[in-house]
Amino acid sequence: MSAALVASALPADAVELGRIQDAWGIKGWVRIHPHSADTDALFASQDWFLQPPEARFARGFSVFSGCVSVRVAEIRAHADGLVARLEGVDDRNLAESLKGCRISLPRSAFPEPEAGEFYWVDLIGLTVVNREGEALGVVRDLMSTGPTSVLVLEYLDMVDGEERPAERMIPFVDAYIDDVDRAARRITADWHKDY
Repeated sequence: MSAALVASALPADAVELGRIQDAWGIKGWVRIHPHSADTDALFASQDWFLQPPEARFARGFSVFSGCVSVRVAEIRAHADGLVARLEGVDDRNLAESLKGCRISLPRSAFPEPEAGEFYWVDLIGLTVVNREGEALGVVRDLMSTGPTSVLVLEYLDMVDGEERPAERMIPFVDAYIDDVDRAARRITADWHKDY
């Protein structure tokens, strides 16, 4: 293992933000595929945590096991992604060997969002209720539809006298979302069960 890759424990609040796609250039830079269009956290953090690719993508991966931390020397936007230079990764061969590595950061390292803005990871798991106090479900995922995001809720629906998992979607826009209370783990929406 290269001295640039320091064996480390994955932080308990780690969030996977992207992966290394490939080497970029001949001086050890890597091309990053971020999981989100919001890359502020990747730019703000000097230290990233890398994990090997998932088993189905890890054929031939032998650079390290477990988790390592790396220091980011430089990062910049390029084409449809990001490119970064990691300290101690000084040649294309080492950069290529990192292909597929998952990049995580502790949630505590994210920059504070502007008032009224939220990281998706902070919304997942919150309970959604309507103005009447009826539970609409729990946020399981978010979906980007271009200009807006959509909350994907999971709830139990009664079908033929049996409870079954169901899905409900609510646009995450001011017209429908009244309040997001992260401390109470609740979102209040102007939405009805039969929409």
